[in-house]
Amino acid sequence: MDVRVGDTLLMKKPHPCGGNRFVVLRIGADFRIRCAGCGREVMAPRVKIEKNIKKILREEE
Repeated sequence: MDVRVGDTLLMKKPHPCGGNRFVVLRIGADFRIRCAGCGREVMAPRVKIEKNIKKILREEE
């Protein structure tokens, strides 16, 4: 899956704050993502994040 730092991910399940958009901060074996709603940062395994992505929102250069 082509996920880059700075992309916004639209996830299948919402964050407890109600937002379902996350900004990618770091990529590796784990992803660090920030909720666009409340600003909370979460670190989760790549497999779990990639499974829950509904859509990748990216501003074209």
